[in-house]
Amino acid sequence: MSRARIRLATAVIASALAIGTLPAVAYAAPANSATVSRHHQQAQPIRQIPLQGAVNVRDLGGYRTWTGGEVRQGLVYRSDALSKLTAADLTSVSGLGLTKVVDFRIPMEVQYDGADKLPAGLASTARPVSDLGLYGTLVGAISSGDPVKQEQMLGGGRAEAYMRDIYKTFVTNPESRAQFAATLREIADGKQGPVLYHCTSGKDRTGWMSYVLLRALAVPQDTAEGDYLASNTFRGAYDAQVRAGLKASGRMQNPDLLIPLQEVRQDYLDSATAQIEADYGSFYGYLTEGLGLDLKTLAKLQVKMVR
Repeated sequence: MSRARIRLATAVIASALAIGTLPAVAYAAPANSATVSRHHQQAQPIRQIPLQGAVNVRDLGGYRTWTGGEVRQGLVYRSDALSKLTAADLTSVSGLGLTKVVDFRIPMEVQYDGADKLPAGLASTARPVSDLGLYGTLVGAISSGDPVKQEQMLGGGRAEAYMRDIYKTFVTNPESRAQFAATLREIADGKQGPVLYHCTSGKDRTGWMSYVLLRALAVPQDTAEGDYLASNTFRGAYDAQVRAGLKASGRMQNPDLLIPLQEVRQDYLDSATAQIEADYGSFYGYLTEGLGLDLKTLAKLQVKMVR
């Protein structure tokens, strides 16, 4: 990576910040964002990596930015857990040339679902992000087999409220911020090869990480939201099978209680972005104050990731 390009990008960001235009230009949508974003989403299909043992694996490249650039492909991937990859999957993953795999799951998730299966010579880096005990709550509710208890734990809007609280902690929890920041710094590092990060379903912690990265790269907000919401498309059939299996086994009379936990929703994401406004005033403030990313790191991220 050219030092001159980094210095130039840093100077541009610093100048924009000094005159107060950076948040408006790089990190917020203009008045006609709906029209432009629809064009972006239509012109830029999401690049799924089809695997047998994981359903929500994607290349984050290909999105257009407000600055007229395009996010490079083959550098950053997002996914659900990699613990059930088949031999054929491992061959496909090997072809991605990954040099880093980051696992946002907490130890309990790894214990129940299994460690990542990865190509030889590649090991995942544990970087757990709190789920506020959701996974344990979910395991307890299902294993109880008690429909009354399950309704008490997940019904009446409680599951949705739980999800909104989790998203707020992506912003408020210092440990969570540190994990996301460390991943962004690694992605920005010019010496770091292709990176993949994931959680269990690849939709919440992974979805937030992807949303933040895309926004940091000046991808339009609506486009970044579209990438986030696409998990519902990729996970829909699999999650429906899970619910059907739970009902058939007798463990849940009303498995639809799980839908708010299985889906991503705009109001979940809005809970996090509203928390950003409350705590940092702007998305740029979250990047610099909340995640501790300096101008040089943001410039390196742009130079490496956008062409």
